Amino acid sequence: MFKTKLFKGTMALTLAAGTLLSAHLAPVVNAAESSCVNGYVALTFDDGPTGNTTNLLHALKQAGLRATMFNTGQNAQNNPLLVRDQAAAGMWIGNHSYTHPNMTTLSSSQMSSEIIRTQQAIQSATGSAPKLFRPPYGATNAALKSVAAQNGLTEVLWNVDSQDWNGASTAQIVAAAGRLQNGDVFLMHDQYQTTLQAIPQIAQNLKSRGLCSGMISPSTGRAVAPDDGSGGTPSPGTSTKVEAESMTKSGPYTSSISSPFSGVALYANNDSVRYTQYFASGTHSISLRGASSNGNMARVDLKIGGVTKGTFYFGGSYPAVYTINNVSHGTGNQEIQLVCTSDNGTWDVLIDYLEIK
Repeated sequence: MFKTKLFKGTMALTLAAGTLLSAHLAPVVNAAESSCVNGYVALTFDDGPTGNTTNLLHALKQAGLRATMFNTGQNAQNNPLLVRDQAAAGMWIGNHSYTHPNMTTLSSSQMSSEIIRTQQAIQSATGSAPKLFRPPYGATNAALKSVAAQNGLTEVLWNVDSQDWNGASTAQIVAAAGRLQNGDVFLMHDQYQTTLQAIPQIAQNLKSRGLCSGMISPSTGRAVAPDDGSGGTPSPGTSTKVEAESMTKSGPYTSSISSPFSGVALYANNDSVRYTQYFASGTHSISLRGASSNGNMARVDLKIGGVTKGTFYFGGSYPAVYTINNVSHGTGNQEIQLVCTSDNGTWDVLIDYLEIK
């Protein structure tokens, strides 16, 4: 959707601390990886997925580029295969609200609904919930930042604007990319042909200046080197699997269950299970198998060392496994907690097991 001139003209250029694809769109690795002497920039595309997404992924793959795709929840809900294609092509996926409103005009509960529905739509498509959030039009305030943080999201704006939303030509988009420096985040959109046509020249320009396309750090909101080789897929290796019933139960209503699996039910806000895990290294991907007690969406927060690291969403009563990739945490003995949140009295969180890779 178009960015409005009102917000573009007034927004401070800051960064706030968001079916496999066919073989010809296999995960890409940055072709210039060995030439990133001057650092990394983040290429971002808002408002997808659209009818142009497949062409965009082809162009990025051919150019050896990776990007962060800030999807709207309604587009993700309507086009889950395209969301999976984005992930399979090595792209990172962020949250861009569900219906693309000016979020600053909404109540806190409406903000939360926009964000949570998008988290669930993307997680349902890919198995992973985003860590990054970009507010539509770049419009934000303290209330929105707080809601995003409560959902484990880092707010990300940009500091170089392609102006593709404002009718910029391909040449103008390429020229804007020429201003990118190490750590910068570049705003583009999924749906414009001028942007699509600019991609090969953007790739050439970055390579000539010793820059590579990188990921956006959830800690700083700035572009950094990718921390994986396939867009967030955990590296092969050993895994640790912990059954929920073996964890310590907390809260007045937490109970063991035998259906739809042997596990634990969290019936009310702040019901939780916990256990202590030893970590030799500080980054892992963490999966949770669970379900809701009915068709309503259940939510459970992952905490490590008392710090919320992300949220798992279960949209129905059929058991499913969802993953939060590349979770950063402390080393040594760390307490892991799974906490029921946002209970509205109509559903319960059902937990089977946690797996760490």
